[in-house]
Parts: sequence; C-alpha cells; structure tokens
Amino acid sequence: MKVRGAAPDRYQITCNQVPLPLQPTGMVGESVAGVRYRAWQPSQRMHPTIGVDGPLVFDIVDTWNERSLGGCEYHVTHPGGRNFETLPVNSFEAEGRRMARFFRMGHSSGQQPLRPVPEHREFPFTLDLRYHK
Repeated sequence: MKVRGAAPDRYQITCNQVPLPLQPTGMVGESVAGVRYRAWQPSQRMHPTIGVDGPLVFDIVDTWNERSLGGCEYHVTHPGGRNFETLPVNSFEAEGRRMARFFRMGHSSGQQPLRPVPEHREFPFTLDLRYHK
C-alpha cells in the first residue's frame, strides 16, 4: 500500500480493521506498508489452524473523529467466480483483471475504534494478518 498526502497524525489506513504500519519513503507526504495474508486454503495445507483472510477491506480512518471516511475491498480471485484459463495477452489485460478484483463498496463504515499499530521486529513495514484476527 502506498499512501500520498495523508497526514499521519490525522489519518490511519486499516486492513481488515488492523492499522497498517506505514513507514515514510523519503518523499514528502508519502508512506508505504505491506500486507501479508492467507489468500486461500488448499486441501493439502501446512497450517490448518490459520484461516483465510480475504477479502481484504481497506479503510481510511479519521483518528480525530474515529470514523471511516472511505475505502475499498480487494478480492484475491474474481468475486463472481470467473476463472481465467489463459494468461493475459498483454499488460492492459492483466491490469483489467487486477482492477476487476477491487470494489469501492464493501468497506467498513461509521465508527471505527482506534487500535495501536502492530509492531514486528523483523518486518517493520509489513502487517501480517495471519496473526491479527
């Protein structure tokens, strides 16, 4: 996730209601964070106790009012169940497939209780949703 122009003392970006550990990039007003999550559970899996985290719900939270201002929902696969049998023929088709998985609807609305930003010693730029349920 790359955020530009959001005052870090005023706005908080959350993923599935967990704050992202945004880190400055060196550019004025720009921050980045990564999200690690479990996309699906195959039948032959290594970690049977860790559930699926999708869809990912991103929110922009106003920390002064503790309210969600907007956001989006990201699905790992096409939410209509469409399964592509071929690889995309060019970058435009690949971008179209990616954009079909984002929705402006479905994000959290209303009051959002503020939570502390989780810290990870090894990966300070990454939110690992597998451990924040």
